[in-house]
Amino acid sequence: MWRKEDPKSQGITEPVMPPSAAPSSTPSSAPVAAVGSPLPLSPRAAACISQGIRIKGEVIGKEDLFVDGTVEGKLELGSASCTIGPNGKVKADISAREVIVRGHVDGKIDGTERVQLWNTGRVAGEVRTERLAIEDGAILRGKVEAGKPRNLSQESAAATAVAKSEKSKSGADATSRAAVI
Repeated sequence: MWRKEDPKSQGITEPVMPPSAAPSSTPSSAPVAAVGSPLPLSPRAAACISQGIRIKGEVIGKEDLFVDGTVEGKLELGSASCTIGPNGKVKADISAREVIVRGHVDGKIDGTERVQLWNTGRVAGEVRTERLAIEDGAILRGKVEAGKPRNLSQESAAATAVAKSEKSKSGADATSRAAVI
């Protein structure tokens, strides 16, 4: 009967791979986790400015960002999400698709889709967004513009229509009447 020869008996050494690094029979598009890492890395994992980090200047990017440290300057994230963690202290203007505040922000926040203030969040400055959510206990001091932005040509056309209708009703110019009052 034929037996497969043991490669060790011929002096040939075969490299030993850990089980997590062994090639799989099915191709995977997810990145392989580092040896000893308990969780696989996500291709959309947020960048992190941790509690001990302090940044002065501009932070510009297209990826999600989690700030739990200190940032002074400007945060421009375009169509990404910016989360200010509970230990985060930001003295900067923030521009992102979505801004979630759990820490302190002093500056202008421009969340194109949404701004959310958690109960531990504190904001001093301007907030401009389409949707705003404020939990009970959050503090917001400053100017707020929420809702879909209106087109300036629509606003001027509506104001002109109102002025014309008032002029036709009273026979006087609406702007002059407003000046008299």
